[in-house]
Amino acid sequence: MANSSFVTEFLLLGFSSLGELQLVLFVVFVSLYLIILSGNITIISVIHLDCNLHTPMYFFLCVLSISETFYTIVILPKMLINLLSVLRTLSFLSCATQMFFFLGFAVTNCLLLGVMGYDRYAAICQPLHYPILMSWRACGQLAVTSTISGFLTSLAGTTLVFSLPFCGSNKVNHYFCDISPVIRLACAETHINELIIFIGGALVLLVPLIFICISYGFIVHTILRIPSTEGKRKAFSTCASHLTVVIVHYGCASSVYLRPSAKYTSGKDRLVTVTYTIITPLLNPMVYSLRNKDVQVAIRKMIGKSIFFPKSL
Repeated sequence: MANSSFVTEFLLLGFSSLGELQLVLFVVFVSLYLIILSGNITIISVIHLDCNLHTPMYFFLCVLSISETFYTIVILPKMLINLLSVLRTLSFLSCATQMFFFLGFAVTNCLLLGVMGYDRYAAICQPLHYPILMSWRACGQLAVTSTISGFLTSLAGTTLVFSLPFCGSNKVNHYFCDISPVIRLACAETHINELIIFIGGALVLLVPLIFICISYGFIVHTILRIPSTEGKRKAFSTCASHLTVVIVHYGCASSVYLRPSAKYTSGKDRLVTVTYTIITPLLNPMVYSLRNKDVQVAIRKMIGKSIFFPKSL
C-alpha cells in the first residue's frame, strides 16, 4: 500500500456525462433502491415469521436476500449521492473498502445460487436422503462456507488491485470502485495481476454455474420420469424462480468479468453493471414473491395479521 500513496483519493465520474439527466436517473434509481430494500426485507421477515417456510430452500433464500441487501448498500447510496453532487471523490481506503465488500457479497451470491441448485437437486432427485443431505447443520455450514469463501476471494482480488502503484490520473470512469476501471489507473504493468483476477473470476463464475447445470441435468432427467403431468409441473415450478435469477445474475456478471480488463468499455459496462447491481437484486424478491405460492400465502398471512391483530405484532 505504501507505493500507492501518490493517489490519496479517486474521482468517480459515474453518470456525469449525462448532465441534467442525472436528476431523472436519481429519481429512477432511488425508487428502485427503495423497492429492493422493501422487497428483500419483506422476504426476510416473511421467512423468519412463517414456520411453514422454515425449510432449507427458504433458509438459503433468506441468506441470499440478506447478502443482496448489503450488496446494494455498498454501492447504491454513494451512487445516489454522486448523482446530486459536484464533488464525487472517494478516499483511497474507502475505494478499496467498497471494492472489497462489493466483491465479497457478489461472490457470496454466486456461491449461494450454486448451493440453492444443490438443494433443488437433493429435494427432487434424492427425496429420501434429503433430510440428511440438507440438515440444518449442513445448511448452516454451506451458508457460512459460501460467505467466508466469498470474502477470502474478495480479499485476494482487492489486494491484487490496490497493491499496484497509483500515481497518475485518479478519475474512475464508473459509478463505483469496480476492478476494471480502477486497475486501468495503475502506474505499473498490470498483466499478471489482471490474469490472476481473470482466472479467479472465471473460477468463481463458471464452477458454480457448471455445478448448477449438472444439478439441473439430473433434475430434468428425474422430472421427465414422473408419470403425472401435475407432478412434473409442481417439480418444475419449485425450480423456475431459482433458474430465472441464475440466468440474469450469471449472464450479466459473465459479460463483464469473463474477459480481460483491457477490453473494458465504460459506457457498455456501466449499463450492464446497472443490471446486476440494481435489476438483479430487484428481480430476486419479485420473482420469489410473484412466482412462489408459499411466499405469497405467507405475505398475505403477515399482512392480515398486521391489519386485524396489530397489537399481537
